[in-house]
Amino acid sequence: MDFKEYQDLAMITKMPCDKKTDMIICALGLTGESGEIADVIKKHLTGYDSKGNTTVLEIDKIKKELGDIMWYIASLCDTLELDMGDIAQMNIDKLKKRHGSKYTGYGDRSGD
Repeated sequence: MDFKEYQDLAMITKMPCDKKTDMIICALGLTGESGEIADVIKKHLTGYDSKGNTTVLEIDKIKKELGDIMWYIASLCDTLELDMGDIAQMNIDKLKKRHGSKYTGYGDRSGD
């Protein structure tokens, strides 16, 4: 699945609201979901949950939260009329500029 397809499909579930409200919802959603990932990792690193139970790294929980983060990113892109694929490419271009030697052999994919 490419970013455009994801963004289009994810926005089927987006509730209509004004731009300001949507930006607030997206910002808070990104923060909340990131916090949930941080909590999973904290519990794993400390070795215990709030009840004193030994914890393991919950990869499935992290995957679900990452999916929620992607939804909020898609929603914010939709609100601001941005394309997730363009954002991803812009980020890779920045990383190539910053860490060019690590990208040797990967070529330019900006036309893909």
